[in-house]
Amino acid sequence: MKFASHRTDTVEVNMTPMIDIVFQLIAFFMVITNFEQTQADERVKLPSDQLAKPPEVKRDDKLTLNLGFIRDRDGNRIDPDPYVFFGDEFVRVADMTDKLESERQFYSTLGTELSEVTVEIRADAEVPTGLVQELIRKCQESEFERFALKATIRTD
Repeated sequence: MKFASHRTDTVEVNMTPMIDIVFQLIAFFMVITNFEQTQADERVKLPSDQLAKPPEVKRDDKLTLNLGFIRDRDGNRIDPDPYVFFGDEFVRVADMTDKLESERQFYSTLGTELSEVTVEIRADAEVPTGLVQELIRKCQESEFERFALKATIRTD
């Protein structure tokens, strides 16, 4: 008795539509991603505390100041003095008066009351407390009234 042999061909799946869908999903998630942390600076290593908690209400008008050290790729300090990372500039706390005045004028131009603007200070864990207080004092001299200090939540 003869059996008929069946020829088995391997079926290949066309992957082009799958790749298109993946790229569309990537683009979609990039668009809807919450860019809340865009003002976070990776050079600032926030202190951790058990009492730290995220704000209960999203702040509409906030000025974020990142205070930290210039570090190399390994995380070692290049300069022992802390700086405020203001855009692409490194500004010492003592020299922040002009920058804060320009921010005050910016909010005035927008018609935003300075009493509604929250200054969010993200200070490196190694920055001396007195320097953070000095930065707050400089902000108060420029008529900013509301402040928030950022920290990471410690879970131990």
